[in-house]
Amino acid sequence: MLFATWVTALNILVFAALAAAVIYLFVLIVRVLKKYIGSKEMREEKQAAKRTLGESLKEHRTQRHMTQDFVAEALGVSRQTVSKWENGSADPSTTNLLALAKLYGVAAEELLRGIDRSEE
Repeated sequence: MLFATWVTALNILVFAALAAAVIYLFVLIVRVLKKYIGSKEMREEKQAAKRTLGESLKEHRTQRHMTQDFVAEALGVSRQTVSKWENGSADPSTTNLLALAKLYGVAAEELLRGIDRSEE
């Protein structure tokens, strides 16, 4: 009889521990979901901030009121090459990227800031 009482008490204790673990996991899942749902605005903002290298180059060029012809002549490349850089068909070489940064009066890192690497 005493053995049966201990087994019953042990079963109740194990059940209570399992129930507590399940409740704790449920609470953690709810917290994670709330945090994820709350971060939707941040994820959308980051996605909107992402851009391509071409968009960055075009933005810097137009801010300085330069034409593609002017940029091409300054770098010693064709206007079509500048156009390809800006529409994403081609990427400038490192040398040309540094020359573009100097021409636009910014650091090369500024041209690359916010670039979406997943598209490359």
